[in-house]
Amino acid sequence: MRALLLCAWGLLSAGASLAQEPAGAPAAAPAPAAPQAPAAPRPWQSLSPQQQQLLSSFQGRWDSLPPEKQQALARGSQRWNTMTPEQRAGAQQRFKQWRALPPEQRQVIRERWQQFRALPPAEQQRIRGIYERLRQMPPERRQELRRQWHQMTPEQRRGFMHRPAPRGGAFHPPSRGAQR
Repeated sequence: MRALLLCAWGLLSAGASLAQEPAGAPAAAPAPAAPQAPAAPRPWQSLSPQQQQLLSSFQGRWDSLPPEKQQALARGSQRWNTMTPEQRAGAQQRFKQWRALPPEQRQVIRERWQQFRALPPAEQQRIRGIYERLRQMPPERRQELRRQWHQMTPEQRRGFMHRPAPRGGAFHPPSRGAQR
């Protein structure tokens, strides 16, 4: 439960989208949490013309990239090519926001993303549901929740983290004076 809300709150506070990869760009796709067989090198010629155009800045050094990076770039470029113009604009905006974050904050988000990816699929789905409810709240309500969270004592935060996830869609953190 603690990891669940840390991920949701942390990403919401950072302005990153949990439903999207933090960078929103093909090159920044995180590695899957589950171990996989070693990736085989992907020849440049195996990429579609659209992928080659999108990844043209990597062409000269493609063969020197680790196979995992080649595979991630190929998957990301394939995904990019299937996006609508609106989805691409949103991804570019998120990437711009990501790049504007201080390196320390990006590292925290990467770590939380890896924690999220290590959770069982059911727990990931539960977090996504909580995040979606937070996302659908009016901005003023989200800001109020952030303010309340930052005013909580560490003990209150721990108590809040161990409460069952709300089903009605609204979070009600305890007030600063409440004892948990």
